[in-house]
Amino acid sequence: MLELLDAWVERGWLRRIDRALVRWLKELEPSTPEPLLLAAALCSHQYGRGHICLDLSATLLDADATLSLPPEGDLGEEMPTKPSQWLEGTQLEGWLAAIKGSPLVNTEASPLVLVENRLYLRRNHGFEQAVAGHITDRLAPMEVSPELKPQLDALFGPGLNWQKLACGLAFRMPFTIITGGPGTGKTTTVVRLLGLKQQLALASGQKLRIGLAAPTGKAAARLTESIRGAVEKLALPDAVKAAIPVEVTTLHKLLGVIPQSRHFRHHHQNPLHLDLLVVDEASMVDLEMMSALLDALPASAQLILLGDKDQLASVEAGSVLGDLCQGADLGGYDADTQHFLEGLCGESLAAFTQGQSALAQCRAMLRVSHRFGSDSGIGQLARAVNLGQSEAALKLLRENRDDLKLLPIKDDGVALSRLAIEGYRGYLQVLNAERSSERDAWAAKVLAAFGRFQMLCALRKGPFGVEGLNQQIAEALKANGQLENDHGWYEGRPVLVTRNNYTLELMNGDVGICLRVVEADGSQRLRVAFPVVGGIKWVLPSRLSDVETVFAMTVHKSQGSEFDHTVLVLPDTLSPVLTRELVYTGITRAKSCFTLAAPKLGLLAAAVERKVERASGLREAFAGL
Repeated sequence: MLELLDAWVERGWLRRIDRALVRWLKELEPSTPEPLLLAAALCSHQYGRGHICLDLSATLLDADATLSLPPEGDLGEEMPTKPSQWLEGTQLEGWLAAIKGSPLVNTEASPLVLVENRLYLRRNHGFEQAVAGHITDRLAPMEVSPELKPQLDALFGPGLNWQKLACGLAFRMPFTIITGGPGTGKTTTVVRLLGLKQQLALASGQKLRIGLAAPTGKAAARLTESIRGAVEKLALPDAVKAAIPVEVTTLHKLLGVIPQSRHFRHHHQNPLHLDLLVVDEASMVDLEMMSALLDALPASAQLILLGDKDQLASVEAGSVLGDLCQGADLGGYDADTQHFLEGLCGESLAAFTQGQSALAQCRAMLRVSHRFGSDSGIGQLARAVNLGQSEAALKLLRENRDDLKLLPIKDDGVALSRLAIEGYRGYLQVLNAERSSERDAWAAKVLAAFGRFQMLCALRKGPFGVEGLNQQIAEALKANGQLENDHGWYEGRPVLVTRNNYTLELMNGDVGICLRVVEADGSQRLRVAFPVVGGIKWVLPSRLSDVETVFAMTVHKSQGSEFDHTVLVLPDTLSPVLTRELVYTGITRAKSCFTLAAPKLGLLAAAVERKVERASGLREAFAGL
């Protein structure tokens, strides 16, 4: 078995850490049977791919697809024995018996945990149990004042309004999920909710301690701007509006990062001083972070998650929001919740009672997009992709609408370079035209202009990946006279932070632009401008080690951002990351124009028909409630 794992590591099928786990288990228990060693290696492999556990049943049913082994594109000769070949003839009962019989599994502090047909690394099982337990403790309804209906009617108007019903649920449940696509009004809803809750608290002589958080600095800055605008429009007294927080922090900052550690300053023994916490872009929150967040939240505090359940799951392991929102389209309201919500809107909600579950009673799905109307090409394309309708998606793209473009591309990248030259012309013009402005104002204008156009890629490597495209675009802009240089640090270089820097308070995903500024002594120096809440942070390039040029970024890194014109660049070969969720997320980053750049249109159809299913037991944890 160890020799086979060595071959898989050498081939790039497994990571070295996957093999190291097996060697460690073998040292702990030399008599460990090979079926368990294989299961442990595959469990670690799946964790690296974002899964919380190894689904043994799915692996036996179709190991190649479940494990993505061999990786797509590995067509080389002299291929080692595949996992599917090793498992050929293996029965589930026999595999389970080999696993259950080991002291490495399901004993006190054992490294592996088996639950039904799912094998976990112990820490991941602990995170999953913690999340399920904390949420279960928050599923009991609270008492609601009969005065709520007229107060909600005053904010939203009478009749059926899903934003109003979401607010109603948040008054009834200590844990609430508000999900919906772009433009459905998640921010508007939560600001009105906070306004009404704070108004009632102030009237009783109290003031709610409210926290606002998002997974990344970029998402936090965008939400801060949105909340500021929404609070100003609230039809509530100024004293109430002043008591609504508008500054959003990152989850890491909220919990208090301990440098060089996976732990936080806030936890169940040192909880957050909050009565209510709102977390935006919850689809980006991985299982470990959600566990830490819930551990730090006082039992008396309310938690509201906002997010689009159909977006890409978190970069790290888990798909927490997706798991919690399973079946949200159906409603799933029981008789008590149905009666409560019908009392708020005065209309029947019988159509939203299928698929009842305990979790469904705390979920509200916003179903009307105020950004993309029925005639919006972007909106129609997003819906088609979300429903897995690849032919309808291709038809929309071929219609060449004002807000939808299709760009066939070739290996030479000429078409992409031309598009980039035109797309990034705007921010470079602002960079030169506004140079005489006060430097913070100048930087803010340059950053805003840069954010109007963005190329997104599915992959990092390859001719249509982030790394190659960034260099290609920089060279094209230099050749066109728009940049002074195309490597190293140069004015106009946009950069993406790739690792949290707690010293500089810059987070993974933050975007800045290198600008030449005049110092107090009259000298000129390159500094990188980053947008932060309330202004601009200036950083010397020499202090930035974990950054990369960002004319193109991965779709994953774009989550929490929006751009006027978004270009999604597909690769020329099928890849495991090319999925319905990735395409949908790329499309919904666009506010006014979306371009699909593809060497092979058939890959779009393949991606749209492939839905991500990350293995976990979170949904099952609530099944019996």
